[in-house]
Amino acid sequence: MAGFGVFMQVMNYVSCVSNNTVPHPDTIFFSFSLLTGILLSAFISLFIGTDYSDGTMRSKLVIGHTRYGIYLSGLITCTAAGLLMCLSCLIASLASGLPLSGFFESDIRLVISTALGIAVMTAAFSSICTLTAMLCQNRAVTAVVNILLVFFLLFAAVYIRARLDEPKTYPAYVYVQDGAVQSDEEVPNPSYLSGTTREIYQFLNDFLPGGQAVQYTNMEAENIPLLAVYSAGITVAAAGAGMCMFRRKDIK
Repeated sequence: MAGFGVFMQVMNYVSCVSNNTVPHPDTIFFSFSLLTGILLSAFISLFIGTDYSDGTMRSKLVIGHTRYGIYLSGLITCTAAGLLMCLSCLIASLASGLPLSGFFESDIRLVISTALGIAVMTAAFSSICTLTAMLCQNRAVTAVVNILLVFFLLFAAVYIRARLDEPKTYPAYVYVQDGAVQSDEEVPNPSYLSGTTREIYQFLNDFLPGGQAVQYTNMEAENIPLLAVYSAGITVAAAGAGMCMFRRKDIK
């Protein structure tokens, strides 16, 4: 993640210099938010999966640790790992971006609130992946399921965003055909979402962690507190469901 932060800032500077534009570090400062869920899905699957494969999970229960304690300790550790990944990227991006591109063009309050929103989103990704890892004792299966789940959330976010960005109408335009000037009037776009359907798509775009990651990447989130509330709700719900199912799980 630290290497990614440096790479993106250097490439941003080179691109801006090539195009004779003024570089700013915040252009791609939060691009790592798309990687957070992917890296966490792999890390959590291997980290918790090792407890099962090495027999550590059984040993924790034998010496008297409660299942709730085991689950919460795993969730807290994985969330902390995710936050450290994000922090390492932010520090490296700052250390390379500020000397190359100067200070932020965006309002510093927006930068800070976006960073806090990503932190809560990271907890949501951790909670979802921890639930899967705690309930599946096969490390390879867990890794496949978590990685596919995160990619599904990201692809779904891209699709939802594309549908929301559909224009309401196709604009009028003029063209030349067979030497004659032709014109077409502005016409409605049949793919444009409206009414309840648009509200549902907008809700999914804000609620799903993948949709939040896409919005944070471009610093386009319009209501960061609402997105943070959604992420917190996902974190609590996934943790609660995971602990209830883990308590009844037969650990071999």
